[in-house]
Amino acid sequence: MAKVTRDDVARLAGTSTAVVSYVINNGPRPVAPATRERVLAAIKELGYRPDRVAQAMASRRTDLIGMIVPDARQPFFAEMAHAVEQAAAERGKMVLVGNSDYRREREVHYLRAFLGMRVAGLILVSQGLTEQAAQEIEAWDARVVLLHERPEAMDDVAVVTDDIGGAQLATRHLLEHGNAYVACLGGPDTTPPVGDPVTDHVEGWRRAMLESGRSVEGRLFKAPFNRYEAYQVALKLLAGPERPPAIFCSTDDQAIGVLRAARELRIDVPGELAVAGFDDVKEAHLTDPPLTTVASDRPAMARAAVDLVLDESLRLAGSRRERVRQFPSGLVIRRSCGCG
Repeated sequence: MAKVTRDDVARLAGTSTAVVSYVINNGPRPVAPATRERVLAAIKELGYRPDRVAQAMASRRTDLIGMIVPDARQPFFAEMAHAVEQAAAERGKMVLVGNSDYRREREVHYLRAFLGMRVAGLILVSQGLTEQAAQEIEAWDARVVLLHERPEAMDDVAVVTDDIGGAQLATRHLLEHGNAYVACLGGPDTTPPVGDPVTDHVEGWRRAMLESGRSVEGRLFKAPFNRYEAYQVALKLLAGPERPPAIFCSTDDQAIGVLRAARELRIDVPGELAVAGFDDVKEAHLTDPPLTTVASDRPAMARAAVDLVLDESLRLAGSRRERVRQFPSGLVIRRSCGCG
């Protein structure tokens, strides 16, 4: 059987091959609804399958979006990657995910690999691009959107949430429960001092504490982002002579580790220790007690990132406000803080 071509589709639909291309690629020019229906009907009748390899060679772009995350084993990054995948599917794209493991060289490795595949664009959940990574992006003239990270450069395109404001909400709420102060689990020593969400979470905690007249001296503790190592930090903190009455954790994964340590030490939560996190991962509903946390609209953020990486007109918008899209944070109250 002879291979069905785009010419065959155009002939059956009574239109040009250019119009067939516009329908298949959903642009760049609009197609009248009646014409679109004729083209789609012809595609179905003939069983036409576009040659994606040929398309990629012609356009120098594929239908792929590369996404680099620090660690997809952590629930927040897994849920964000899933949201991006769904948003990309709505635009007819597929997503390739690489894990940097919080290592600069791994991030550059995936940048080179994805750019070599001629991806349509890159969505990066990064702890700050190195000069080498920035050079790779510039050399390939890549479309890049930062997700979750607040950019340092004024011309970066990014989608973020209100990390500082969300952390303030959670810390104030713990203080409103009558706790003398709130300790904070921040990130490890490798956390960048500017732009990283966890850095902003710590800043939000700091602001809320100082606004209430509390000291932050000696109340910030460094901890890895994952629950397993955060659990080890929490064991030492909660077993020590100056156990805090409340803890704000920069990530929900850290908070889950804190809840585990408290249970092991027979510390009642929230009776003897109030806990709040940040991210509202699905597991926050299932912890014992359920975790009070800060939520952002991940599906909306994912759609915005995909739109920005695919639509050049949006990426080239002139104002800072249009190039960095910030979504609000909201407090999700459950029982770990003392409510209910």
